[in-house]
Amino acid sequence: MTNHDQMAFEMALIRRAAAVEVLLRRLLDDRALSGEIARPERLMAAMRHGVLNGGKRLRPFLVMESAALFSADGEAALRVAAALECVHCYSLIHDDLPAMDDDDLRRGQPTVHRAFDEATAILAGDALLTLAFDIIAGEATGLPAERRAALVLALARAAGPGGMVGGQKLDLEAEQTPPDEAGIIRLQAMKTGALIRFACEAGALIAGAPADDRERLAEFGSAIGLAFQLADDLLDLTADASQMGKATRKDAAAGKATLVALHGANWARGQLHGLVQQAHTLLKPYGDDAQLLKEAATFVATRTS
Repeated sequence: MTNHDQMAFEMALIRRAAAVEVLLRRLLDDRALSGEIARPERLMAAMRHGVLNGGKRLRPFLVMESAALFSADGEAALRVAAALECVHCYSLIHDDLPAMDDDDLRRGQPTVHRAFDEATAILAGDALLTLAFDIIAGEATGLPAERRAALVLALARAAGPGGMVGGQKLDLEAEQTPPDEAGIIRLQAMKTGALIRFACEAGALIAGAPADDRERLAEFGSAIGLAFQLADDLLDLTADASQMGKATRKDAAAGKATLVALHGANWARGQLHGLVQQAHTLLKPYGDDAQLLKEAATFVATRTS
């Protein structure tokens, strides 16, 4: 990535994040929607604490940039991006709970259960997950009903027992019985990769693009999803808490098996390089229109926090 390319990517990431932030603030307002009875103030405050606390908004960026390949990065893509961020943030709230990863910090701030209480944190996560499907299914998303249904189904599959939640369960089990290499790859593809894969595939779904495009973008998402987790495991080993905004070296302390622990940091850096090349190759048919997505793949593999 050249300095010019890096600057263009960073500016685009900031611009997309700002647009998502504006929408999320509106979606997380205390005022009840049609069909709702009331929105408890403390619940809404906890939801906002878990969502409006910074972050790169990488997954929303991938939704909107994949949609941009088909000139479909308008209001529908923005709403799908916001819905996905609600799912991602719900997962972080629940991951941080004492019964799960037991973390006190997230993005440099107290985790939701520390800022509020455990019960409120659980309910905030539940509400964010439910709200995500409300956002996509609503008529305000502005897509034909069959596309909204396809997006709801794809997100449910990515987030549910065969995706992120199932991956989280495998991750907890791995503390007791470390998996082999194939098991680690499956775990990470589910826990981390599934939502990133959806983010990239979503652009084609929003645009109603052909199945070949949907499959190509899903494969791109799988590659950068694996790269994201590899980079995360590398950072957990090499970065400090102030750099990451959360506790580090927890995987090693918990005895969790990771590909980095299995093969070492140098091997991981080589794998990251290969995954970036694979991701770039998958985007070749889209030419210069995919430049920001290519740069996103490079960023995922080389990030420092």
